[in-house]
Amino acid sequence: MRRIIVSVLALLVLMMATAIASPINDDGYFKGIRLCGKVRIVESFPDIKVQVVSMFPDLKVKVVEHFPDKIGEWQFVEHGEDFTVQFVDAFPDIKIKYVSAFPGLK
Repeated sequence: MRRIIVSVLALLVLMMATAIASPINDDGYFKGIRLCGKVRIVESFPDIKVQVVSMFPDLKVKVVEHFPDKIGEWQFVEHGEDFTVQFVDAFPDIKIKYVSAFPGLK
């Protein structure tokens, strides 16, 4: 009986760790896309589906006008983008929170 309880607890811990794991790696990449730079908003076929949240983001984003060189610094553009995003209300690839300082990974 004790062995079953330990196995169930181990499985629950593994499931929780998987649920909280960020889809963004430690270097600030999502599926090979470095999450800084020039970003174009699209309505379909995005590189990344993004949900804006107020708590527990995968990435903190600071909107900048020039030189979006650090992870989490995004400059919104109409053309010449590094990647495209579509804002969604459900089933995002990543969750972001807008900040005025200290952008980057949580």
